[in-house]
Amino acid sequence: MIPKDHPRYASLVKREKIAESAWDGVVAMEGVGSHGRGEAFDYLIGEKTIESALLAEKTAAALFLDASFPVISVNGNTAVLAAAEIAELQKATGAVVEVNLFHRTEERIVKITKILEDAGVSVLSGRAEKLLDLSHDRALCLREGIYKSDVILVPLEDGDRCEALVNMGKKVITIDLNPLSRTAQTATLTITDELTRALPNITAACRDLGDEEQKLLIENLNNKEILKGAIEAIQENLSNAMD
Repeated sequence: MIPKDHPRYASLVKREKIAESAWDGVVAMEGVGSHGRGEAFDYLIGEKTIESALLAEKTAAALFLDASFPVISVNGNTAVLAAAEIAELQKATGAVVEVNLFHRTEERIVKITKILEDAGVSVLSGRAEKLLDLSHDRALCLREGIYKSDVILVPLEDGDRCEALVNMGKKVITIDLNPLSRTAQTATLTITDELTRALPNITAACRDLGDEEQKLLIENLNNKEILKGAIEAIQENLSNAMD
């Protein structure tokens, strides 16, 4: 039992959820390591939404609102940590939600789908086909989901699928706490923020953005500058760490 007065209660609860879900076969064991890596980078940005991330979250909302066929791709970690937040984002955007896994088994697909549906998410179903230019199971996706998308949110992703999607002409939004990762560097738009902070910010922006602000955010999208802002925030946080 994690005491509620622990200074890092929320973070430890998330860690426990990931661990329990790994034992239950929802999260791949590799996903446990991915969560720990993200948590380390969250320390580096101060466990808060930094200025560049907030700009990226507003820009993500603008891209969603401008999209013809937006899709949210969900893996095990995302479902376990943020099923309710995915449901709210889907309501705000009308996006299709597709479960897509690197370590893919039908058993995991079923379990993750149930977690999402129990939280109110409408999950796309169908027969996955090898539609992406990849040699592993991430090439599998649904023709009426990821394959059809023009804008796709891929939280907590792997770099090669992100690159493949960008090469197909899709606008890829990623939520990645590591601004140096291949995913972060390859995506159309990178949000350097923790998942359960980022998703509500995107949803709120989807509901609040006016047409003119939406247009300006898309016109001024510069992912290199957004990544630069995240790296500068880490540098500043480290330089002040002993103050």
